[in-house]
Amino acid sequence: MSAVNTSFLILSSILVLFMTPGLAFFYGGLVSRRNVVNTMLSVFFICGLAIVLWFACGYSLAFSGDLGGVIGNLKAVFFHGVALNHVMDTGITTGVYSLFQMMFAIITPALFIGAVVGRINFRFLVWFIIIWSLFIYYPMVHLVWSADGWLAKLGTLDFAGGTVVHINAGVTALMLSIWLGPRTKRESQHYNLPWVLLGTTILWIGWYGFNAGSALAVNSVALQAVFTTTIAAATSMVAWMIIEVYLKKRVTLVGTCTGTLCGLVGITPAAGYVTLAGAFWIGMIATIVSYVFVEYAKPKLKFDDPLDAFGCHGMSGIWGSIATGLFATHHVNSAVTTDGLFYGGGSHLLMVQIIATIATMVFVCLGVSIVTWILKQFIPMRVTKKDEYLGLDIAEHGEMVDDNQGPRRDISQHPDEFRGQLSWLKRP
Repeated sequence: MSAVNTSFLILSSILVLFMTPGLAFFYGGLVSRRNVVNTMLSVFFICGLAIVLWFACGYSLAFSGDLGGVIGNLKAVFFHGVALNHVMDTGITTGVYSLFQMMFAIITPALFIGAVVGRINFRFLVWFIIIWSLFIYYPMVHLVWSADGWLAKLGTLDFAGGTVVHINAGVTALMLSIWLGPRTKRESQHYNLPWVLLGTTILWIGWYGFNAGSALAVNSVALQAVFTTTIAAATSMVAWMIIEVYLKKRVTLVGTCTGTLCGLVGITPAAGYVTLAGAFWIGMIATIVSYVFVEYAKPKLKFDDPLDAFGCHGMSGIWGSIATGLFATHHVNSAVTTDGLFYGGGSHLLMVQIIATIATMVFVCLGVSIVTWILKQFIPMRVTKKDEYLGLDIAEHGEMVDDNQGPRRDISQHPDEFRGQLSWLKRP
């Protein structure tokens, strides 16, 4: 066992776990005051739920055996028979690798929470995440990251989760927002912009564990992933700011943070496969694709994705997955057996990436629709209009983000009680 690589992957796992509370702050700062607690809890509780699911059957369904190249089996439930100390090719153990993958199972469903804030029944959400993990997320992991998976055998390149994480979560967000319908009252006022910046910062830091850790070793590929992640995020941030200045004559904090995340999403599937120049173009175009969708396409489509989970993760993830077929090169990573289109490899890898991207979108669309329809027969998907108007913090959890949200007393209705305190206001 390599102590260096094992330590590196444990640290990377911790960084990926850190992303989930970071996402809670990011989303919590963006929503209205009435739904902050509900939004942050909807993200954070997944830490517990996803870990239990992964331990119980997630690892087994993702990596144990193979059924048609789509999903594993249940022979390793509760890690039964799994040799956790088995040393893999990079000197890490099966146990450390499964720990790292567990963190991806936490952050992925947390991403689509941004599309359902303010109107989804919490009980429905809990059951949806359980069933979604079993029948959509774990099969996606097996399809792409298991050696027996159909998309893996096709030659799909997904370094750290373009298809498995971002397209998956983004399309899920889109479908849930369509099934839910629009909010009764659309509010544009954000609760806490410093939280948005804090959440973005935590996510950026955690993303190094996400991307660099996917090299599974301290090597040149991990270093390349750190560089490409940094360049793509910075380029995407600056690109969003330039677009805002040109079109809106001002720069916004929310836009700057959103642009940063678009770059991080876009580079994820390509981080360990592309050059620094490739990262620059991936980051720049990720912002353009997401900005155009959010500002121009979404209003015409009329679905209600309040925090642009699809506009950011879905659109930038789709671009990043396809862009891997343009910019990947074996000069960066020997795992690239066929170079991308811009590096002399022809159109083969590009076509593979397009097929994988479309297959992921179709699979997730159908899967989410089926799961949602079945679950709606047993649990209301949406809260009542009264609860939505009141806010889910009070309606669903009986908690408030701060005291200023509570009911106020009208002193004119209690003149005797306040007469002494207000006597000094009387004119002489």
